[in-house]
Amino acid sequence: MRILFMGTPDFAVPVLDALVEAGHTIVAAYSQPPRPGGRRGKALTPSPIHARADALGIEVRTPLSLKGADEQAALAALDADVAVVAAYGLLLPKAVLTAPRLGCLNVHGSLLPRWRGAAPIERAILAGDAETGVGIMQMEAGLDTGPVRLEGRTPIDRKTAGDLRAELSVMGARLMVQVLVDFDAYPAVPQPEDGITYAAKIDKAEARMDFTKTAVEVERAVRAFNPAPGAFFELNGERFRVHAADLVDANGPAGTVGEDLLIHCGEGAIRPTSIQRAGRGVMTVAELLRGFPIPAGTQL
Repeated sequence: MRILFMGTPDFAVPVLDALVEAGHTIVAAYSQPPRPGGRRGKALTPSPIHARADALGIEVRTPLSLKGADEQAALAALDADVAVVAAYGLLLPKAVLTAPRLGCLNVHGSLLPRWRGAAPIERAILAGDAETGVGIMQMEAGLDTGPVRLEGRTPIDRKTAGDLRAELSVMGARLMVQVLVDFDAYPAVPQPEDGITYAAKIDKAEARMDFTKTAVEVERAVRAFNPAPGAFFELNGERFRVHAADLVDANGPAGTVGEDLLIHCGEGAIRPTSIQRAGRGVMTVAELLRGFPIPAGTQL
């Protein structure tokens, strides 16, 4: 097929690669414009999809918006059979949704209609969902309201958001290729009207660890915010980022530190197993405490 690809972050890269490997023609790749990045945060850095498409010799387009008539005409002129969308980050107007012959297919990282919106992976972990998945959705004007052609499932277990994002990206790539092999074999099934939830964008303020919550909820937040924005607590004005933590059967005043950096929560306790001081590398708790003692009784 002649495919118009639309994506921006790392999540989208396996999808693009799978389409190329399957022998499809990528007529262009649309991505978010380069953003300030690099070591000093000033140099403009292309998105992962921009960089990958460049390496594959695919034309890259980075419009700030698709609302203008000129941009819409330029897109329609590509004469694509279908548009494949994976975490693109721009609203697609109706003129864009209907431009390709077969419309637009989205790789969405949840089991719709649960977790429509910007942060389905993080919200599934925070909510304690037992499983999540990825769906190949036929896009329409509403927010992730379109019918689903095919989906895959996976248990969440103790996976981080980073773990799940990588797993669902590969799964979504495989399912997308499967749908495109025989489009008519996977009819678009409307989403159920029950069970709709919305995955609001993650606010960085949510990453501050709230030890008045239960230990189960705090540990979920550690996994949901790994790798970004990173769950953290502060002590003496310094920020400590927690990458992983174990649940501990212990009770005490919320936010109070026990032995070996056990931290009491509203119910139960956690013990960080992987931690990072500001400006330092990731280390074990034992390594941290050798150079930075945090005595029992400390209140976080």
